[in-house]
Amino acid sequence: MAQAGLEAIESASLDELRALQLERLRWSLGHAYDNVAHYRSAFDAAGIHPDDLTGLEDLGRFPLLTKADLRDNYPFGMFAVPRNEVLRLHASSGTTGKPTVVGYTKADIATWSAVVARSIYAAGGRPGDIAHVAYGYGLFTGGLGAHYGAEALGCTVVPVSGGQTEKQVTLIRDFEPRIILVTPSYCLNLIDEMERQGMDPAACSLEVGIFGAEPWTDGLRTEIETRLGIHAVDIYGLSEVMGPGVAQECVETKDGPTVWEDHFLPEIIDPETGEVLPDGSFGELVFTSLTKQAMPVIRYRTRDLTRLLPGSARPMRRIERISGRSDDMLIIRGVNVFPSQIETEILKVDGLTPHFMLDVGRAGNMTSLAVRVEANPAATELPATLADTLTGLIKNNIGVSVKVEVTAPGSVPRSEGKAQRISQQPAAGG
Repeated sequence: MAQAGLEAIESASLDELRALQLERLRWSLGHAYDNVAHYRSAFDAAGIHPDDLTGLEDLGRFPLLTKADLRDNYPFGMFAVPRNEVLRLHASSGTTGKPTVVGYTKADIATWSAVVARSIYAAGGRPGDIAHVAYGYGLFTGGLGAHYGAEALGCTVVPVSGGQTEKQVTLIRDFEPRIILVTPSYCLNLIDEMERQGMDPAACSLEVGIFGAEPWTDGLRTEIETRLGIHAVDIYGLSEVMGPGVAQECVETKDGPTVWEDHFLPEIIDPETGEVLPDGSFGELVFTSLTKQAMPVIRYRTRDLTRLLPGSARPMRRIERISGRSDDMLIIRGVNVFPSQIETEILKVDGLTPHFMLDVGRAGNMTSLAVRVEANPAATELPATLADTLTGLIKNNIGVSVKVEVTAPGSVPRSEGKAQRISQQPAAGG
């Protein structure tokens, strides 16, 4: 029996969930094979057919899908329905090549809206709440994904998008939203602007923050919750799989996003070998869509590094907080370093803010790393002392030597969407 306010599947038994997954997986594999040339040729080359799937454990026999595969089929080659049945298109920025294009049928939009509505409810949102959406609108899936989901739940939506920080603060003060949907880095900008305007952020109307689109740490969660006086929870998604709403952290546990496994089947693989790893193992997250019509994804490599954990607030499995992406990983003198690790150490130093940039350079065959981080305006220690403290923490806890520069407040570029943490510097002498 469903709990009040939850869909029946959110309190179903694991046996019921697995049976539904198997039924839907068989459909999704067949739909992809019958209608997408890429899947047909990839499955045939691997000597596997959708009919060979007898249990969920057989999924690992099917080939993996990469972002390169999506780009090779640009723009509409991965669609499994006629183009005139595609109601909406979204696309990635394409900063490292052709953008990845995703499409949605009318039913896909309804599914997406439903999983985001479920996510907002799990985060503590309720029908009738005012929801301030500060994710970017447009080809990026964040803004419209959050918008449709909030409306589906019955919220009053304020579609602000990113930017116009001063105006956003004014609207928060005047409209008194209870929920904000935003990237964690841009939320920090909003908090800073509230303080600049003489507001006490913790006294504003916001009670729930739903944060996604970039990795963030528990230390940053504590910082935001303390300064803004809210519950800060993690929403996970990516455009290739659906958009925001693939997984959502539940406000009562705050122990990692619950994957909505009735729509998205997760696996963890070894990023080097592609081998499927048992639950609890650290590796790369892979997703297979179970209900998408326009663009099914079969074993899509997300490049996100995490673990699959048992369910807690819901029977579905959780993902541990994303530690980073395999393509964001820096290798500094043989040590793997993620921006989120640096953020963790920065947040241990009282006189520093979470606004930082990593400058990566090369001197000969060696990769160097410098950290630029802003001082807190209220800091009492000298910048050199703060830099020494952070240098020591990074060396002791991450194992690399870095140069730290503590800069004046406001000196690190602000993002209006996803934070850009890495700056590639020209090679020394070049």
